[in-house]
Amino acid sequence: MSAQPVAGTQPAPTWTADEMMSIAAARALRDGQACFVGIGLPSTAANLARRLHAPRLVLIYESGTLGTRPDELPLSIGDGILADSALTVVSVPEIFNYWLQPGRIDVGFLSGAQIDRLGNINTTVIGEYDEPAVRLPGSGGAPEIAASCREVIVVMRHRLRAFVEQVDFVTSVGYGSGPRHREQLGLRGGGPVRVITDLGVLEPDPDTAELVLTALHQGVTVEQARAETGWPLQVATDLVFTAPPSTTELETLRGMRTVGEKENPR
Repeated sequence: MSAQPVAGTQPAPTWTADEMMSIAAARALRDGQACFVGIGLPSTAANLARRLHAPRLVLIYESGTLGTRPDELPLSIGDGILADSALTVVSVPEIFNYWLQPGRIDVGFLSGAQIDRLGNINTTVIGEYDEPAVRLPGSGGAPEIAASCREVIVVMRHRLRAFVEQVDFVTSVGYGSGPRHREQLGLRGGGPVRVITDLGVLEPDPDTAELVLTALHQGVTVEQARAETGWPLQVATDLVFTAPPSTTELETLRGMRTVGEKENPR
């Protein structure tokens, strides 16, 4: 991850927090990787990476599209532009049984409504399962992505209601109840290696698996990150500032549109 040591006062950014988050997430992907992509923020970041530094990035969506290269951002995993631009389209069972579960996917890109200090993700309910305050869209393929990809990157906005001590429901396992829990569950994948937010970057401590603040985006303070975190957020001793977006990164990101935005420009 491109970064700068934390020192002195940082200049006011000329980009939005969401733009910084998307660019930081795109930078985390490497050329030639096979990436299982979720819709929303992960899809934006993955498609941005393919346009910038990772032209051989293989994008896979759970609807069955392999190696898709959409000109616009898809509205859903079933968006026709994913199939139109894919190298091939296979059945959903093949995506999971042949590609995902055997560990053939390098990185899974996920988001969620809640994440806790051990990287567990909730996209099912807020509150009690039987009588929830909010019923969320559900799991989709996220539990399998979290279980089987060689590594997982989470992209989500950093808010107190979302970064909680313990998720209300574990939809997708991060590190469960501790650093050895994935092994005990027999999960093939390595788990979340990075959580990229609109404030900074968190990574699991190698001993405890607890998410630790390792980077801040330009203009953000440690106090801001801690105020939006529902547990006593630890800070890495070598905390850095994320390198600011380049002109090319910003122009490319701002030029990306969904199908509906392109057909109905403002």
